[in-house]
Formats: sequence, C-alpha cells, structure tokens
Amino acid sequence: MKNKQSMSNLADFSSRLIAWQKIHGRHDLPWQNTQDPYAIWVSEIMLQQTQVTAVIGYYAKFMARFPDIASLANATQEEVLQHWSGLGYYSRARNLHNAAQTIMDDHDGKFPQDFEKIQTLSGIGRSTAAAIASFAFQQNQTILDGNVKRVLARHFVIEGWTGTPKIEKQLWALAESLVPKQDMVAYTQGLMDLGATICTRSKPKCERCPIKASCQALAKNKTKELPTSKPKKTIPQKQTTMLLILDGNEVMLEKRPASGIWGGLWSLPEISMEEIASEVALGRFSLEVESEEPLESIQHVFTHFKLEILPQPLSVTNRTRQTNIPNTIWLPIEEAIGAALPTPVRNILLHLKR
Repeated sequence: MKNKQSMSNLADFSSRLIAWQKIHGRHDLPWQNTQDPYAIWVSEIMLQQTQVTAVIGYYAKFMARFPDIASLANATQEEVLQHWSGLGYYSRARNLHNAAQTIMDDHDGKFPQDFEKIQTLSGIGRSTAAAIASFAFQQNQTILDGNVKRVLARHFVIEGWTGTPKIEKQLWALAESLVPKQDMVAYTQGLMDLGATICTRSKPKCERCPIKASCQALAKNKTKELPTSKPKKTIPQKQTTMLLILDGNEVMLEKRPASGIWGGLWSLPEISMEEIASEVALGRFSLEVESEEPLESIQHVFTHFKLEILPQPLSVTNRTRQTNIPNTIWLPIEEAIGAALPTPVRNILLHLKR
C-alpha cells in the first residue's frame, strides 16, 4: 500500500509540474519554441553557470553570427571567443567550437540524436545531453542541473551537499523515477522554471509553488536549510600586474595560452608584483618605455580564487617597435575593446576612454 502511494506521489509531482508550466512557466525565451538541436545546444551551454538575463543578449548576437553548426565549425577559435567575450568560463566556447567541428567531421554535419553519442561531444555532460534530447528530440531523459538539485533536495528532504558523488547519485535516481511518460518538454522546462523563478536559492516563493502540498522541506520548515551548503573553504587571493603598454592611441595585446584561465583570449601582458615593468618591457618586447602612475587595482573573482589586478601604464618612447614578437598584436584602443578579451581587461581599456 505504501509503495502504491509513493508511486502515486511521484506521478502527482510530474503532472502538477506539467500543468503549472503550461500556464505559468516561461514560454518566450529566444531559444524556446524550436526543435533545432543546434539552437537548443548553444543555449544550454551558455546557461551553464550563467543567469538567463545575462545570456539573452549574448545568445542573439552569437546566433546571428553563427546561425548553424557549419558556420560555427568553420569559424576561427578567436572569432568564437570574441563573440563569447564577457560571458566567462571560456572553456565552454572552446568546447562548443570543437564539438561543432566533430559534428561536421564525424556526423555529416547533423547533430546526433543518440543520447550516448550526444554525451561524447566536447562540453556536453549527462544533464546537458538530456536537456537537448528532451527539447529537440522529445526523448524521455531527465536533467539534473543546479536548479533541479535544489528543487529535489527540498521537496524530498535530501540532506548533504549535492556536489558529493553519494548525494548526486541519489538525486539522479530520484530524478529518473519522476520522469513522466508524456509531455516531456513541458516537464523538463517546468523543472527549470520552478527552480529559477519559484524554488530560488534565497527567499523561495513557496506560496506560489505548484507542488507545495507534498514538499517535505516546507512541511518540516527546512526550506532555509536545504539544499545543504557546500563546505566553506578559504578562497586564495592572488595578485598580478598587467602591463598597459601604449604607443599613442594603440595598445599592445598578448595572446594567452590555449588552456588555463582565459585560454586563447587576447589580454594585457602579465608580470609578477615583484618584477619591474619597464625592465620586462625591454627584455621581453624590446620596448623602451616610461612608467606612469598605476591605475586603481581591480578585484576579479574566479570559482577557485580571487585575483587582484594592478594595471601599470607604460608609454613607448622608442618608435621602432618590433612587429614580429610571437602572440602579440598592436590595436587602436577602440578596436582592442571589441576584441576577444577577458572582462577585466576590457574594463581597463574602457577606463582609458573616459
């Protein structure tokens, strides 16, 4: 009897969520109302670790420049990064570009429909593959992103940090048990909408929740406690000096290594806080420069550390600068601002315009 009631509750969870989504969910986002796997794929990658409001503008520009898989695959990585610049987590853009080339080479330019094959593409994990399969191909695959983890942890009182393998395994099993037999698109979108607009991280709007009647966290007054917070660790603080080497209205940019922080982007040359800027400019770039007063330092927060950036302006005094230094380029400041730059570097250049 208890098992039958449990199955009924699971089915009720799905049916109520579907009914709510059809009336109250989001239906006019730029990547909705399409079954184009490419459009859905790009949106899902952009939405990883980025809010919907921040993605909308970038998505429109990206899709205008790269309207299909072929156009993305045929572009240079630098151009892809340029259109991603400002969204952060740049490995997503590099993986997107790499996966587009794989689709052209190995799948005849068509996005694969097989769920396992989707997961072999760069940057696509199980949850992202499930979202694409559900929205584009109406497959009954379940998602488990951060929003869904929060909904399930609260509704079924799953205690423990959701990032641990044990808790994540438990949540995957629970998510799979909730998958409905039909209306998969509305159900998947409903999970996303509920987590993003109702069952929010702070101040959840429980009174408007379509599944509040069976929410165990609400019944036990545990909505503030769940999901369990990630164990706190001290975030390391790092420092760097960025060389703002100027020759009239032109600035020198240096391409960063393909992997690592800001991989493949153009940036300002970096030195340690202990190095002397003018000596580095002469030794590394054969430039005689005059140091000016440093600009105000900038704090930039990454996932695993904080970075304090000290911009150091340097004015070129010898006019016979070398043009064959690998991985460097001179651009007018206006043009440089539009290049594939990390956000803090663009902000430094924008400061110069004022």
